[in-house]
Amino acid sequence: MKIKFIDRKTGKIITETPPGEGYLKLLYNNPFGKMALLLLVKRKFLSSWYGKLMNKPNSINKINSFVRELQIDMNEAERPSEDYISFNDFFYRKLKPDARPIEEGFVSPGDGKMLAFKNISDIQNFFVKGRKFTLEEFLGNKELATKHKDDSLIILRLAPNDYHRYHFPYDGIPSEVTKIKGRYFSVSPYALASNFTKVFCENKREFCTLKTQNKGDIIIAPVGATMVGSIIETYTPNTKVKKGDEMGYFAFGGSTIVLLVDSSKITIDEDILANTKNKMETFVKMGEQIGK
Repeated sequence: MKIKFIDRKTGKIITETPPGEGYLKLLYNNPFGKMALLLLVKRKFLSSWYGKLMNKPNSINKINSFVRELQIDMNEAERPSEDYISFNDFFYRKLKPDARPIEEGFVSPGDGKMLAFKNISDIQNFFVKGRKFTLEEFLGNKELATKHKDDSLIILRLAPNDYHRYHFPYDGIPSEVTKIKGRYFSVSPYALASNFTKVFCENKREFCTLKTQNKGDIIIAPVGATMVGSIIETYTPNTKVKKGDEMGYFAFGGSTIVLLVDSSKITIDEDILANTKNKMETFVKMGEQIGK
């Protein structure tokens, strides 16, 4: 299985080689690997343990090789590599204020590879494996799921080399977060192809409702994953935020942000929808317009 995505800026198709590719293939494509996944990798203690290791001072020894191997542009970061006190401190690094311009319209909450569905029902035509995905399971709230049943759905997948802070995609007033306990399956393409529903309905996740003046309620849901020690919210609930304001960050690992938007009030950009129909992710950056 080759993972390919479209770089939106250049239009080029790029083949992605995730860190730990062989390990991920073993876990999700091999029956013995799946046994190991069930017994160990999804367990909370492994992610918590590894997250603690990444907070130790000696974890800084991993930074330079990580930057070099994954070709991370440190010119965008507020601080140089040698200024971090742990790998996690580096992993959720802040960027310079001008590194991510905030564009017009509805924008991406973070850097990563994006899939978008005009209507949630379209998901069944894309992910053919696993059981049926339901909003009620994902949100843990029947009333809220009914309200958003005809929404557009956006999935932003963050790879380990991506910027791991996430931001508000529009102006509004965010609620407090609702936390949903879960496990820590990977959010890699291998995992999504193996069982999309399991990843999104069983992983640790939380969500808030962003109330907007003219675009309805927007659900923003960060999803944790294998080797992600925590999801940290940095905003103040029930106070006005501007598009592009920071919402939170992920500790070490790959992660995902799920958005639900009113399809009658926000129209997702056609190129992202078309790429998704062709089973291709689109690489976008935080602040980049993804809808009108």
